[in-house]
Amino acid sequence: MSQAENEPHSKCRGHQECKQDSLHPGRISVHPVLEKGATVTVTIEVTGHDTPMIRILIADDHPMVRRGLKDLFEGEEDLSVVDAVENGRLLLGKVREEAVDVVLMDLSMPGMDGLDLLKQLKIIKPKLPVLVVTMHSENRYAMRALKAGASGYLSKDAPSDQILPAVRRLAAGGKYASSTMAEALVRRIDEPENRQPHELLSDREFQVLCLIASGMTTSEIAYKLSLSVNTISTYRTRVLEKMHMDNNAQLTQYAITNNLVDTV
Repeated sequence: MSQAENEPHSKCRGHQECKQDSLHPGRISVHPVLEKGATVTVTIEVTGHDTPMIRILIADDHPMVRRGLKDLFEGEEDLSVVDAVENGRLLLGKVREEAVDVVLMDLSMPGMDGLDLLKQLKIIKPKLPVLVVTMHSENRYAMRALKAGASGYLSKDAPSDQILPAVRRLAAGGKYASSTMAEALVRRIDEPENRQPHELLSDREFQVLCLIASGMTTSEIAYKLSLSVNTISTYRTRVLEKMHMDNNAQLTQYAITNNLVDTV
């Protein structure tokens, strides 16, 4: 502002009227009262509004992962961790109790299956964005996680600097996919007839396939999924039929070849 503009008007009486500018929120109009009844309007820009805080809820059964994610967000002015829990049951409880903008969750936690947990979250809070951050490769679970209700998917092997933009994008109402996953999505749309056999399985059938390939017995799978042995046997039969295979050895070889199981 020039020196002339800073100097009081020679005909001002010394008092002013200040009004909120209704046409331009964030502005204040100052009306100095002049001797002859005329007014001069000075518009002052009001800046420095606080950035809306993004409230994050973390769910992972590994304490070091929870601690690492909390440390990552602590240095960001617009990100705040509401809580960090270790299983799906606690996650569902916190979502009901707390105001949350974005959920970060692993797919493999004690208790409820990750895909089932995503579906439950969508029932409780349909508009709540969920970013899956997991050890499972995108090839294994990304598509299914997105179909179950996730808004984004990241492998724990991905660089940590991908997490911050992913969280902000989800909080703004967007989706997040790595370049690899985006290409896979495009291929799936453009070439639906070329889908792989495991992509034709239901979520539960796919889960049984992966557990068989990991070396678990029917009884162990039944215990893990809280289902009966007969039910698991039925799922196994369906998997074999849909994939045109005869035994567990063939299923295991297929899963390893297509990176559907975690190798050590």
